[in-house]
Amino acid sequence: MATNWTIDGVRAALAAKKISARELAADFYARIKAKNPELNAFLTLSAERARRQTDRIDALVAEGKPLPPLAGVPVAVKDVISTRGIKTTCGSKILENYVPPYDATAVERLEAAGAVILGKTNCDEFAMGSSNENSAYGPVKNPLALDRVPGGSSGGSAAVVAAGLAVASLGTDTGGSIRQPGSFCGIPAMMGSYGRVSRYGLIAFASSLDRIGPLATNVKDVAAILQAIAGRDPHDSTSTTTPVPDYRAEMEKPVKGLRLGIPKDYFGAGMDRGVRKRIEAGIEVFKKLGCELVEIRMPHTDYAIAAYYIIATAEASSNLARYDGVRYGLRVEDDSLLAMYRKTRGRGFGAEVKRRIVLGTYVLSAGYYDAYYLKGQKVRSLIAEDFREAFTKVDALLTPTSPVPPFKLGERTDDPLQMYLADIYTVTGSLAGVPGISVPCGKIDGKLPVGLQIFGAAFGEARVLQLAHAFEQAGGATV
Repeated sequence: MATNWTIDGVRAALAAKKISARELAADFYARIKAKNPELNAFLTLSAERARRQTDRIDALVAEGKPLPPLAGVPVAVKDVISTRGIKTTCGSKILENYVPPYDATAVERLEAAGAVILGKTNCDEFAMGSSNENSAYGPVKNPLALDRVPGGSSGGSAAVVAAGLAVASLGTDTGGSIRQPGSFCGIPAMMGSYGRVSRYGLIAFASSLDRIGPLATNVKDVAAILQAIAGRDPHDSTSTTTPVPDYRAEMEKPVKGLRLGIPKDYFGAGMDRGVRKRIEAGIEVFKKLGCELVEIRMPHTDYAIAAYYIIATAEASSNLARYDGVRYGLRVEDDSLLAMYRKTRGRGFGAEVKRRIVLGTYVLSAGYYDAYYLKGQKVRSLIAEDFREAFTKVDALLTPTSPVPPFKLGERTDDPLQMYLADIYTVTGSLAGVPGISVPCGKIDGKLPVGLQIFGAAFGEARVLQLAHAFEQAGGATV
């Protein structure tokens, strides 16, 4: 049986009756049983739900009916995305036994397209982290280097794809939480524009920043998953009515003649020497493909981390106020209501979540709102303007995904600032609402993967995928 399945490979094998959807799912569950104890990437498996879906797909094959685009494809879903009847913990003790009564729209659309959901993946608690070490259920290990982090917060979603435990997965990205794990695990991983994919059923961290997106082993599969989940959803007022193009058709267009911006501000001090070398080699690939390279300035980049950690923590403080022990989730009983609140939240939340709630509450408090939150929003507008101005001159931007390669487990847990600075190149696109993808761009010393990030204009996912696909086809992953 094949070990490196792709979406096209699964469809072809099913159509030719070389394998059934149920057999394929069983093979993936066997892999999970063998590898997951070491990786800790899956938190919950959904074998019964997968069986119902595989039986539906196998019936279509038997009847000779057309197969949906993701027929029989084994996928995994990050544990902050609601799945009806399947535990959804957000990597937190406060939701340890929470089972949602409904599916997120992205999950509904995946299954409608024929995908088979294998289970839920481990993540930083409430998607707050850059290493997947903040999960209440233990860290995920990077399958390419077991002593290293897989990135965060979608570390489990990246690890299961990189380890061959799923063909593709869904992650979420608030400040880099899809792209950075993709970079650290050596796979393509994409965040669409804000509003491109419905957030209905995504358990909120920072509502103006959160996005659901795909991770896969190749860019074509990333495009196929995005195609399935994108589009307007009446359940989410922030989802866009902008039409969804045929991504897989658009990405085959030649890239010769496209103007690509190289922001000088993304290549400053603090970047690992090995990362710089690989990224510069990756940029040369685009030059050989006939793209025109243009050096540009993004003058407000230096303020992005500060603005992001004001806005994101403020929204987290507000969103996480609902976990009070009254309606759902953990409840620590006490005679006093106030003590019950305090004990429930004290025991249910981990250290990083508490840190962000405190920060967010502070920047929203009387006397500090204007000095911090309001100023943060103004800086966000300036960063968005940097991107708009750049896209009047170039078709896309090329940057590193992360300033460093995957770091060792435990290396940054005692230094929150160093952990936050790992997001320095990803939070900008998050604040601006634009789409971005991380694609593999070689390895340092042949071991530690590096990711090249491609940003496009708002709702320019097709252009981003076109460039990522061309880079991949030109051998960019092995520069």
